[in-house]
Amino acid sequence: MPVDEGLGITRVEGIRLGHATDEANHTGCTVILCPEGTVGSVEVRGPAPGTRETALLAPEKPIEEVNAILLTGGSAFGLAAADGVVRSLEERGIGHWTPRARVPIVPAAVVYDLFFNEGKRRPDAEMGYQACQAATAGPVAQGNVGVGAGVTVGKWGGFEGMMKGGFGTAAQVVMIDDRTELVVAAAAVTNGVGDVVNEDGTILAGARAPRGGWLAEDDPIRHMLVDPVPPGTNTTLIVVATNARLSKVEALRLAQLAHNGLAITVRPSHTTHDGDTAFSLATRQVEARFDLVGYLAVQVVAQAIRSAVRHAATVGNVPGLAA
Repeated sequence: MPVDEGLGITRVEGIRLGHATDEANHTGCTVILCPEGTVGSVEVRGPAPGTRETALLAPEKPIEEVNAILLTGGSAFGLAAADGVVRSLEERGIGHWTPRARVPIVPAAVVYDLFFNEGKRRPDAEMGYQACQAATAGPVAQGNVGVGAGVTVGKWGGFEGMMKGGFGTAAQVVMIDDRTELVVAAAAVTNGVGDVVNEDGTILAGARAPRGGWLAEDDPIRHMLVDPVPPGTNTTLIVVATNARLSKVEALRLAQLAHNGLAITVRPSHTTHDGDTAFSLATRQVEARFDLVGYLAVQVVAQAIRSAVRHAATVGNVPGLAA
């Protein structure tokens, strides 16, 4: 599998990422493990999400610390993989303290990836456990790995014209002063009904026209006039991480801003067919202006989404940019 030359989201000190991939059945899951003291939040804007423990991340809820985020295939069935993440963290003594046990806080979200194997294999607790065992602070594999193994993009024109999506990551570093680095990074799995576009608005990957080229070139708003796919079979998931010191309310604002990066990169996004969800994580290591963190978050989300499709390889008759 292709490996990014940079670290991507693991560029944030203390963040580790692990994939578990079933290559034969084109499904998998990806876990992001957090250092102690990490605050998190979430913004769900897609009408068709599949999630676990997102309510806990609301700013009025008293628990702030997040131990891990799980992104998984398998639609709602894949939420079972979170049980394996919880088990792995419990074995390490990680979790929210209670009088009888430490309870790991593991919010999770799913993508619908049941096309390639007709749903015969879905991520389970064992796969979630394996992803934790594989977690590393080193370079991150991208493309058809983990949660990106079986995802696709550009389905608004019908399944016959779709392209392979994948998992991607990106990071940016800004020097606050001579000694302090602000790091803002993102990971994304692209499984949208829409097209993924370049910075100039041209299509990078999406709905292909039968004669060649892109369907959107014939009519830019055609995707608003057709209803080709069942609701809930698409979703782009995002995790933004930073070493900035943020409150839980600011973490929510960061998750909200992450959707800006999605909206400028996936067209259309947040449709009836999508469960678009953005998580945010702040390890609270450096002081930085929130507006700077938010500005960088929009950029890295867009970069991670584009990186996901650039690293995606062809599966069967569904072409990927990585061939």
